[in-house]
Amino acid sequence: MIINIAKHKLVQAKLAKLMLIAFSALLVSACGESSNNQTSNIDYSKSYPAENGGTLIEAMTADPSGLIAMTAGESAASAIAGSIFNSLLKYDKNLDLAGELAESWDVSNDQKTITFHLKPNLKWADNAPLTSDDVLFTWQKVTDDNTRTPYGSDYKLVAKAEAPDANTFRVTYAAPYAPALSTWAGLHILPKHLLKDQDINTTAFARNPVGSSYYKLERWKNGQFIKLTRNANSTQGQAKIDNLLSRIIPDKAAQFLELSADNIDQMSLNPIQYARVLPARPVLNKNVALYKELGSGYTYLGFNLKRKPFDDVRVRQAINYAINKQEIIDGVLLGLGEPVASPYKPGTRWSNPSLQPYPYDPNKAKALLKEAGFVCCDSENYLTRDDKRFSFEILTTNKERETSAVLIQRRLKEVGIQVNIRMLEWASFLGRFIEPREFDAIVLGWGLGLDPDQYSIWHSSQQGAKQFNFIGYSNPKVDQLLEAGRLELDLDKRQKIYHEFSKILLEDSPIVYLSAGYGLTAVHKRVQGISNPAPPAGIGHNTQEWYIPNQYARTEINAN
Repeated sequence: MIINIAKHKLVQAKLAKLMLIAFSALLVSACGESSNNQTSNIDYSKSYPAENGGTLIEAMTADPSGLIAMTAGESAASAIAGSIFNSLLKYDKNLDLAGELAESWDVSNDQKTITFHLKPNLKWADNAPLTSDDVLFTWQKVTDDNTRTPYGSDYKLVAKAEAPDANTFRVTYAAPYAPALSTWAGLHILPKHLLKDQDINTTAFARNPVGSSYYKLERWKNGQFIKLTRNANSTQGQAKIDNLLSRIIPDKAAQFLELSADNIDQMSLNPIQYARVLPARPVLNKNVALYKELGSGYTYLGFNLKRKPFDDVRVRQAINYAINKQEIIDGVLLGLGEPVASPYKPGTRWSNPSLQPYPYDPNKAKALLKEAGFVCCDSENYLTRDDKRFSFEILTTNKERETSAVLIQRRLKEVGIQVNIRMLEWASFLGRFIEPREFDAIVLGWGLGLDPDQYSIWHSSQQGAKQFNFIGYSNPKVDQLLEAGRLELDLDKRQKIYHEFSKILLEDSPIVYLSAGYGLTAVHKRVQGISNPAPPAGIGHNTQEWYIPNQYARTEINAN
């Protein structure tokens, strides 16, 4: 299977190379930047003092649906928007909360009220003042029932929000809320003066935002690139790199070709590229640094629980037993991942150590399917129930997940289940299938925050448009635990709540945990200032301090 994957990627790479010659010429014309393509004769091992300037070019697999993170609800949007907007708080390199727009904050003795004191003289990129009115406006938007957002539930727990003066924002909760402070590290503050008369769900601002952070949007050419340039009014001081260019290259093999040709500086690698392809390229191996970090997320097979037969827990458990997760970790991730049995990062206090993944047991799977009423077999050796074949479709969004789906398909066929696979472009996946709930099953991933609260993903109330419980999971006991976990301030008691939540979730099998993969990042060594070794927050915690010495910078020309 691994050899077949490599051959498949090689064919794609050969086709992609022809297209990318024309694409690179177009990019030079559009963006005014070109590559020197001289990495083979430059020694990038020498360090230079930090200086300003240059352009960092990264690869992205898809355009964001927009750059208002609260309505986009996707990682591509958050990645770009995080360079444009600020939150009240942030996590520092040690994953401790620190101020961003807020200079300081006070928590009342009863743990219900938080008062944020904003830094003085904050400005938006358009030179308008940024005040507590903007923070209040953003809270009003994220809690507005007309705003299609998966994040509103966290902020609707605020009983009262007020801006008593330009530099003060105060929220009062009806009851102590354990994740309260962390939620304010995840909400991008939006400009009231530009959005107060806009429908935030449809506003053109999402394509042409004005923010307050290190960068501002210069140009977005759909399907090709998003270019950010330094914001002179940045509330956090000045970043060292002048421009961030995110090129939209959907295929990982094509991205790797561009990395090899020195046309991009940074990309996320798949396991084959990380473990086999890049180490075999002497020049690339010399000029590119590799980083491996266990991510805060996992890949899963999820079911539409509103569709039969996935409303039957025996069927879901049977599929869980029928899938060989270690085979996926070894075959797809080349061992660069870990098995998981709960929706938390392995090794953290929130991950229940007593839970184990469902073992690979096809006989157990067959017994559960028989118990659920499926009989063997039709003319092609598939199970049937009520004279209807057990057949369903898996939707997914990239090659790595598609390969996982192929392994799932093979194992489920062995127990009598027919699986079809369809890979989709991200916007189509969301708009045509996820939002209208028109799917049987999906292979997807969840990236998780640092707080264990997963109300927005698993609570039965979070099944509306653009909300995260799109698989339709509903369990009164889980609802009760999620509600209790948000209110419990004692860490040991919270841990017990989320361990119990994880146990029930594993038994219910609304999803099949496939793996927790490592983040595998390649960054060209021309980029300096990267923390080594990486702190708990990872290498990306201080991208504003990254710099490109003039000796290593690409030659840049202006477009006519």
